[in-house]
Amino acid sequence: MNKLLLLVFVLLAVSCKTPEARRPVSVKTGSFIDESVKRNRQLNAKEQTAIENLLKKEKKEYIASENGFLYYYNNKIESDTLQTPQFGDIVNYDYDVKSLNGTVIYSKDELRMQTYTIDKEELFSGLREGLKLMKTGETVTFLFPSQKAYGYYGDENKIGRNTPLVCEVTLHSITQNTTK
Repeated sequence: MNKLLLLVFVLLAVSCKTPEARRPVSVKTGSFIDESVKRNRQLNAKEQTAIENLLKKEKKEYIASENGFLYYYNNKIESDTLQTPQFGDIVNYDYDVKSLNGTVIYSKDELRMQTYTIDKEELFSGLREGLKLMKTGETVTFLFPSQKAYGYYGDENKIGRNTPLVCEVTLHSITQNTTK
């Protein structure tokens, strides 16, 4: 009986070793991520060059926004009494969408008058931020790099992927949100 007990204790002692970490079957490198970064840098440089060429050609005083796009006022309202839209305000506006070479992708007639609740509805990021800079009655031309427009996927219709856009936007009215 003592031998049997001793054998059980020896087996338990030998079988209770600390677990070892399993090694991966294959080691993956960051090559996919590195290639993606390289492609994005090339795309960004290409877009930047196209935008700089447009700026030289147009010779207009574009303003750089904090949100990563450029704009200039076609019609600026200097009044301090008018406000820009805030969170929850409802704006009515119309706009057109063009490529950098000036080709109309969507006309104002095609897009018609739009109603948008600031920061409460879906809208591509550049236009969403651009509307917040405008006052009622102003017309602004925005130059959006692809990442501020429709990005990698485009609009799955007329706007291709990674396409920078020029949009001329007219803000017709702002209805303030009274439940702020």
